[in-house]
Amino acid sequence: MYTLGVDVGSSSVKASLVNVETGKCVATTFFPKTEAKIIAVNPGWAEQDPESWWENLKLSVQTIMKESGANPAEVKAIGISYQMHGLVCVDKHKNVLRPSIIWCDSRAVPYGDKAFKTLGAEKCLSHLLNSPGNFTASKLAWVKENEPATYEKIYKIMLPGDYIAMKMTDEICTTVSGLSEGMMWDFKENKLATFLLDYYGIDQSFIPEIKPTFSDQGHLSAKAAAELGLKEGTPVTYRGGDQPNNALSLNVLNPGEIAATAGTSGVVYGVNGEANYDPQSRVNSFAHVNHTTDQTRIGVLLCVNGTGILNSWVKRNIAPDGISYNEMNDLAAKAPIGSAGLSVLPFGNGAERMLGNREINCSIRGLNFNVHSKHHIVRAAQEGIVFSFKYGIDIMESMGMKVNKIHAGHANMFLSPIFRDTLAGVTGATIELYDTDGSVGAAKGAGMGAGIYKNNTEAFASLEKLAVIEPNKSARQEYADAYAKWKYRLEKSMSK
Repeated sequence: MYTLGVDVGSSSVKASLVNVETGKCVATTFFPKTEAKIIAVNPGWAEQDPESWWENLKLSVQTIMKESGANPAEVKAIGISYQMHGLVCVDKHKNVLRPSIIWCDSRAVPYGDKAFKTLGAEKCLSHLLNSPGNFTASKLAWVKENEPATYEKIYKIMLPGDYIAMKMTDEICTTVSGLSEGMMWDFKENKLATFLLDYYGIDQSFIPEIKPTFSDQGHLSAKAAAELGLKEGTPVTYRGGDQPNNALSLNVLNPGEIAATAGTSGVVYGVNGEANYDPQSRVNSFAHVNHTTDQTRIGVLLCVNGTGILNSWVKRNIAPDGISYNEMNDLAAKAPIGSAGLSVLPFGNGAERMLGNREINCSIRGLNFNVHSKHHIVRAAQEGIVFSFKYGIDIMESMGMKVNKIHAGHANMFLSPIFRDTLAGVTGATIELYDTDGSVGAAKGAGMGAGIYKNNTEAFASLEKLAVIEPNKSARQEYADAYAKWKYRLEKSMSK
């Protein structure tokens, strides 16, 4: 018996087949093999053709079914993970009306900013937990004003995962978690955010039927089953945005738990047991996958743009030629905690929401020609990335979260002992590293939604823990001092 998970990203679509009895992934692949095309008609725009997601999903599912030799009848449930905040518009015949405006498109920023000022910060933050910002509702407001002919034809709007589910089942529905990421869910009233939709003049009939995240959300149509190589009637039983789903894949469901990634950019995603918000809107808050009316579970998302991209820049431009990342970590280990007073502010990859949308760039502070060498700079860069995570975690803790444990995949910056030890040391949290990914998490979510697993403990019993990093108590003060110096330099930089 198997469950199938698909992860619809902006770069590729990945599919994984998981054996329910062992909990192990038996086949996985992704398409396209080169990065998917993003359409940018104007600066700041980013669109994709939703049909391309479906075509790549078909290739991925067909491939893993062939490679695994699994009987389609043994695939008992399907789960969907997807790129967040996108907008898909369809007419009454379920035909796509225009390319999807995806997460990294910034054209709707002025619409969200105006709504925030007009409706008021307190109203938006207390009800939406965020500014309307550049999210799905604001993207739709842009379509309404700039493409009225298209707007008049809209029957339903969807997030990317809702669209994929529609292609699979021929049914249109969404979730509270999905609506919250589009700024269309009112947490105070526990209903559709009609006050924002009314402000934008958006027809509420555009919003699909709402179903629980873990539930029967439709069954594979004959047409979709034939295209995917699966059995007609197979249920879709889970869907979640990529960051909440990444947290699920790491079994992060309870208050105080954190899911972190540190690739080109970094994400810290924590679970809060209260519907709180940051008054400065430096982090985003959405309904987590296990949020219900009876159990408050809010996913608090922090994004740091300048993460692995700084480490790779240091490797290309400062570290000795030809050095590997492992060798670079060894080089960094020659410097002491705090890099002998050297600090790197890692914000050289665009404006940082965490810093109030300031673009302060990357800088090296405290450089002494008689003290510092390459190994100090390499270590200070990694410490600077960690300290930016800590700065965001401080914001989360000010919202009522207590960070006890950080879960992460064993990849990217988490392969570095310096990075891991510094993160554990400065936060006081235990770090657990796992072997998993989003499509596998979606497959496990499907098992939970179908009742194949009775709970998350059973679903993730086979989750392979590769390493545990405990805080070095004897070095806590050294890490705290280094962070305090870094934070002082950051805040002094922002005050200019």
